[in-house]
Amino acid sequence: MDLELALRMCEAALKQAAREGTLISVAVVDGGGHLVAFQRMDGAELAGGVLAPGKAYTSVAKRRSTAELAELARPGGELYGLAGDRFVCFGGGVPLWSDHGEGRHVVGGVGVSGGTPAQDAACAEAAALVWRTR
Repeated sequence: MDLELALRMCEAALKQAAREGTLISVAVVDGGGHLVAFQRMDGAELAGGVLAPGKAYTSVAKRRSTAELAELARPGGELYGLAGDRFVCFGGGVPLWSDHGEGRHVVGGVGVSGGTPAQDAACAEAAALVWRTR
């Protein structure tokens, strides 16, 4: 994951947000969960500065979309209690996979916050498409 690619991914998420009619924050992290790029639309919610990077980190750490984790982290779910200081378990976080080298592995993640969980997920997927088609 490099800065130029991460910024292109952020831009794709922002364009999708405009199509969705919502204001978002978007974060891209590397395979260690470290922030590479962050952008916030004018007027986006205050919490996006914490939630977008948290969703990106969570998708890398757990190697799944945060929408999937939302179901597992509900009361009675196998990951109930996961959400906390660092993990954000609702839609908008997507891991980025690489098939190069020694098998398939997570090399980064994207997190979006500001819209509904479905809007956040659509924006994150728009960013992930940039990764997949680079």
